[in-house]
Amino acid sequence: MFAALSERLQNIFNKIRGRGKLSEAEVKQAMREIRLALLEADVNYKVVKDFVDKVSQRAVGKEVLESLTPAQQVIKVVYEEMTNLLGSTDSKLIFASQPPTTIMLIGLQGSGKTTACVKLAYLVRSQGRNPVMIAADIYRPAAVEQLVTLGKENHIEVFTGANRPEQIVKSGLAEAKRRGHDVVIIDTAGRLQVDEEMMNEVVRLKQIASPHQILLVVDAMTGQEAVNVATVFEDRLGFDGLILTKLDGDARGGAALSIRSVTGKPIKFASFGEKVNSLEVFHPDRLASRILGMGDVLSLIEKAQATADAKKAKELEEKILKAQITLDDFLDQLKQLKKMGPIGQIIKMLPGVSSSTLKGINISDSDIIRVQAIIESMTKAERLNPSILNGSRRARIAKGSGTTVAEVNKVLKQFHQTKKMMKAISSGKMGKLKLPFF
Repeated sequence: MFAALSERLQNIFNKIRGRGKLSEAEVKQAMREIRLALLEADVNYKVVKDFVDKVSQRAVGKEVLESLTPAQQVIKVVYEEMTNLLGSTDSKLIFASQPPTTIMLIGLQGSGKTTACVKLAYLVRSQGRNPVMIAADIYRPAAVEQLVTLGKENHIEVFTGANRPEQIVKSGLAEAKRRGHDVVIIDTAGRLQVDEEMMNEVVRLKQIASPHQILLVVDAMTGQEAVNVATVFEDRLGFDGLILTKLDGDARGGAALSIRSVTGKPIKFASFGEKVNSLEVFHPDRLASRILGMGDVLSLIEKAQATADAKKAKELEEKILKAQITLDDFLDQLKQLKKMGPIGQIIKMLPGVSSSTLKGINISDSDIIRVQAIIESMTKAERLNPSILNGSRRARIAKGSGTTVAEVNKVLKQFHQTKKMMKAISSGKMGKLKLPFF
């Protein structure tokens, strides 16, 4: 997500940080480079012009250029304007005072609408609500089956029918009320491109369902095309907010940075992966911080809290403070990271971690399984005190785990790096420690 843009912007900021006092000409040069970086990231050219004009107007002022840290002031201005560009404040779902709250998802085929339906249902259920999904896409092959399968896997009810979409929605809403569901999410049909038939159908469904929220699902990887699609849907149907999907696969980020400004509609959710828990409430300030390499500690904390065992977390905290972390603790933390999401995305939330630091970092499920096999092939004494692992013990562990001595050594090295990093974090002295990943 935003890898290319983030790296370009961080390089621009590193240049001006090294210059101490800044002249107006140096700031303007930085603005030209930022403009080019945004255009290359597929950001709408009108949005780029407006953004750069606003930043330039503020950045060449007396308050910035004559400050003690002009480079930091320029970066602060860029951050604030980027936050404004993305939406300034969070835009949350609005729930009806009298349930059920009805949410209708619209969008083109291939945008990730059906999976977004399940992810949204999963998210609202985690907030203590009782959602049901209505499968109203009867045209795309296996669309209904996909929703039903994902619903069963995640224990979320799905209403289906053999009639036309209008009747399915009408019956589904009545059934939702009868069963006491407080949130209804309707998965509508899409097409490969905007056409009259699709538009007429979603207009009819809107009239039948009277949804409290209509959310447009757009694929971030389609760049400016996503912005064009959103504009057409707004003109013909109207919608309340956006769900951006596949942000984890978009290295440029043009759609996310353009779509709110062009449509005037807020981004309510963003999906950063394929897993059902990968849909996040969209926070403009946090995404701006990630793009500019400032990290996103709040989201990191929220992810940790959502997946953590409070008792284990407290025990680990005490062990870190006393520098007593064991290989069992190391394995527990790898499993915890796996629950939180792709490791590259988690690391990006740490302040000061550049895109270049992340190159080559890729922990897969098989990596975790291999580490688990190695650690579980050790005796309890070895896991508690790795210093006793001599050559013969390492050979035995490799044989028992179906790995090599080199792989055992690699895990032990990663463990020691993790131990150093955790000790440094607890003392507030991160410095330039190497990240202990595969």
